[in-house]
Amino acid sequence: MGVEASAIRVKAARYASGFEQQLKFAKACGLSKTTYNNIEKGLQFPNRDVMKYLYRAHRIDFNFIMNGDFAQLPADVQQRLFPALERAESEWDRKQG
Repeated sequence: MGVEASAIRVKAARYASGFEQQLKFAKACGLSKTTYNNIEKGLQFPNRDVMKYLYRAHRIDFNFIMNGDFAQLPADVQQRLFPALERAESEWDRKQG
């Protein structure tokens, strides 16, 4: 479930960063909407641009995105991220049926 788990965590990071729309987040990362959409669908792993943006702009590091390791995240980031993660997981589950 590696790529799928990363997709859920990227979506949660997007929500926790204050982006409801994929397009705006994709632009902030410097990606096309199609490339970013493929990441959230679990068709490809998040690339360097996504992880660099999340870390520099929102203090969400690659250890969380790739491995689910939240121990290094600041407390305020964790507080925003955990509810967003529940939302993203719920949405993923609904789409998967």
